Amino acid sequence: MFREIRPAIVLLLALTAITGLAYPLAMTAIAGTLFPVQAQGSLIERDGKVVGSALIGQEFKEDKYFHGRPSATVAPDPNDSTKTVSAPYNAANSGGSNLGPTSKALADRLKEDVDKLREENPSAPVPVDLVTTSASGLDPDISPEAAQFQVPRVAKARHMSEDQLKQLVVANTQGRLLGLLGEPRVNVLALNLALDRAAAK
Repeated sequence: MFREIRPAIVLLLALTAITGLAYPLAMTAIAGTLFPVQAQGSLIERDGKVVGSALIGQEFKEDKYFHGRPSATVAPDPNDSTKTVSAPYNAANSGGSNLGPTSKALADRLKEDVDKLREENPSAPVPVDLVTTSASGLDPDISPEAAQFQVPRVAKARHMSEDQLKQLVVANTQGRLLGLLGEPRVNVLALNLALDRAAAK
């Protein structure tokens, strides 16, 4: 009987070693050599300290910073483990809100956010990505239109000219991949770091 089982055991061990050990180690080594920054998480540093990743959004609440997309991620409530609380950009619990277009909670939240943004900049239409969450809840980017929409608020809080901030947004706008894939986008963390540098001059 062992003679019949032996090939299956040998094949299982061989494939486990190849696909579970050799292949992942080889891919990790290749990625680390060809794409060292991306393989380490696309980390962004300021003054030698890691301040975030280009791949995961962060919450900016102050008026002097550009704000990212809303995040629907949650975390366990520390006071009641059967409940959850809002935890924006929680990479340990990535996911959307799963609220559908007929959800009253979603409609109420959208109306509240739109009204707040209209007060902030009544002369421009509210960009959709400033009020809707991404599927992952971790999106680090906003559209150039969403960044330009926030320029008056940031300019007022920083006592900077709107033209200077508009140029900063343009300088931090990334185009489509290979000129074809995706949409133009602005990484909010990178833009805010550039903003801090410009304000310090």
